Amino acid sequence: MREAGISDPADIAKVRALGVIDLPTIQKKLNLHYSLSLDLFGSEVSTNAANAFNAGIKGRYKETQIEDDHRLQNSTYPVLKLVNGEIKRVDEPALTALNMRLRDDYTQDCAKGMLRWNKIISTAGYDFKLTLPNVAFHRDIGEFKDVQATPEGVLIDDATWNKRRSEWLPSSGDGDFIASLMTPVTEIGNYAPWISPPKVGIDNKPGDFEYVKIET
Repeated sequence: MREAGISDPADIAKVRALGVIDLPTIQKKLNLHYSLSLDLFGSEVSTNAANAFNAGIKGRYKETQIEDDHRLQNSTYPVLKLVNGEIKRVDEPALTALNMRLRDDYTQDCAKGMLRWNKIISTAGYDFKLTLPNVAFHRDIGEFKDVQATPEGVLIDDATWNKRRSEWLPSSGDGDFIASLMTPVTEIGNYAPWISPPKVGIDNKPGDFEYVKIET
């Protein structure tokens, strides 16, 4: 973008003309995959998770570094829930809130990634920040599966969601554009235009090292 003299990250057409993915589309992809990943943790409050913990087949992140009795019989953990139309934290038994705790640890790790990415964008001189959407956004499992919310966590009706969905999630057009970029580059020392060349090769090999030999 800097090399092409593009100052506005929202000038999607100019950025895409370079054969790369624009920042707003990256944010939409981030919204999609982060929200889908949250669903993979299951319901925030789960007796199945509690039973698995008691059976010794499920643990918390860095379980051995947590200073408690590791039985969770009298402990509580704050869980985000929909209470009277508002998103609030409610203390639940820690044993049944294991999924929520694991998900919180995952979110903290994702937030660290956002800091690194945003530092790169800021250093390049652009006023644009990638953000993690609210946990109520685009959910199919758990406390927020039956509501619609913006990435900021504002609850909205179905009509508003359907009207603005493409602002927050990749559209079919976005997907088609990204797919159009996924073309192989097999010349030694060359890289696909939609990814950045590595600073150093694998095992400190030079950039033109022939890692893969393609039979023709």
